[in-house]
Amino acid sequence: MRFDLDRLPTDPVLLHKMLRELAEVRDLEQAELKAAKATIKAQTLQIEKLEHRLSRLLRVQFGRSSEKMVVAQLRLMFDEVDLPAPANDDAPAAPVAPSPRKPGTRAPLPADFPRQLVEHQAGPCSAGCSGPGVQIDEAVTEVLDYIPARFRVIRHVRPRVACRTCEQIRQAPAVALPLPKVMASSALLAHLVVSRFVDHQPWNRQSAILRRVGLNIDRDVMSRWARKLAWLMAPLGERLFAHICQARKIHGDDTPVTLLRHGDGIKTGHFWVYLRDDRSSGDKSPPAVVYRFSPDRGGRHPAAHLAGYEGYLQADAFAGYNALYRDPKTKVPRKVSEVGCWSHVRRKFTDIHEKTPSPIAAEAVVRIGELFAIERDIKGASPDERRRVRQARAVPKLAALRGWLEVQQQGLSADSALAKACRYPLNRWAAMIRYLDEGILEISNNLVENALRGVALGRRNWMFVGSVKGGEASALFYSLAGTCRLNGVEPEAWFTDVIERIGDHPINRIDELLPWRWQASRLQQTLEKAA
Repeated sequence: MRFDLDRLPTDPVLLHKMLRELAEVRDLEQAELKAAKATIKAQTLQIEKLEHRLSRLLRVQFGRSSEKMVVAQLRLMFDEVDLPAPANDDAPAAPVAPSPRKPGTRAPLPADFPRQLVEHQAGPCSAGCSGPGVQIDEAVTEVLDYIPARFRVIRHVRPRVACRTCEQIRQAPAVALPLPKVMASSALLAHLVVSRFVDHQPWNRQSAILRRVGLNIDRDVMSRWARKLAWLMAPLGERLFAHICQARKIHGDDTPVTLLRHGDGIKTGHFWVYLRDDRSSGDKSPPAVVYRFSPDRGGRHPAAHLAGYEGYLQADAFAGYNALYRDPKTKVPRKVSEVGCWSHVRRKFTDIHEKTPSPIAAEAVVRIGELFAIERDIKGASPDERRRVRQARAVPKLAALRGWLEVQQQGLSADSALAKACRYPLNRWAAMIRYLDEGILEISNNLVENALRGVALGRRNWMFVGSVKGGEASALFYSLAGTCRLNGVEPEAWFTDVIERIGDHPINRIDELLPWRWQASRLQQTLEKAA
């Protein structure tokens, strides 16, 4: 409403009326402005949330896996503190010794490789000279050669012999095959399994590779062989899990996988992984990893897997684990204690900082990085020593970090990604600091995340599991192959020998075939032969 100031009415009643109308218009405009600001704020938060989610998805799909920050950026903001280190706290405690080889020189070929000698004799002297030659030196050039894999057929012949005196007919017993009615040796079966679950070659790709050399084995045939083999080797998987459940601390995690359902489309299944690895706290017990498959992500699955377990479970904040920590109805604590993961906390801040550089996110990463620096200094020490150092150095930093997080979240919008990142450790602070009181515990769950890398790499190639039984078989083979890797056992040699022997091996001595026991036995046999 506009007025001509030079022609305003002189009647007081009219002037009062005009003022009231102006006040009503002003109140209406202020209400509209307030509503518009609220809408803009809500839309801004929604955009920020979607951008944050998109950034995370892009980083998962295409980015690096560790939370490395831009060093120059952090130096500019925090010159007085140390820079954060990568999230993988399972890196070597001490720097790797430099190679004795001089820079720019070629590394020698492995000495244990077989050598084939090819001599090249010098040509004759100049024309007309027939004097004898005396070798004064030689030049040696070693060239690495490749012999393509070859297949062969082992022909087992069992003559039937008749005795002319007693008229008896004798014949050697039938050859025991690794899988009944499957004309494949243990070496071939081991090669197929290792190619799939260690080298990430799906069945169809392996079938195409074999066809190039004239061998036609359909991918469905390979899959059936693998399921039969999984049934045969299932006791080993159970013994591995029993070994893991004997530990006071278990690392747990899960990862999704596409599951085909015949006639019912597809759904998302899950691989659950449980890891025992206490080498960081000086424990010499053999490490082991076990996978379990389920057609969904219900919390009943980890509850069934770890039924009867007593100790610590280091995992993320997935609500499905809550039934392990306390009774869902009575809320009474159970004998499994939750241990938080500081890598998950740091990852939330790094995701924010990579999308939109934030001084708060950067300082959080630096503060958490200082906690990881303490862990690198005590890696491999005894539990008592680790606890002593943590109490002296980490407790003050964590107390300061908690107060800082509480102050920061007060000035942030409750729905913002930064506020949620601050609330994540505060809401589960007891679990986040539990590692301070037990030297066997770790600051993060990176060990089990490293164990899941094989599944993540393989999933990009084979893309799905064809059935629940196929998922269970895959979980078993990932368990066996992963435990071989943790113990430094060559997987194809182990699978070949175990597949050959397990059918006739006494069940009460099944522990002899576990990877670390198998390797120790092979080493003992080698030493005895050398003596």
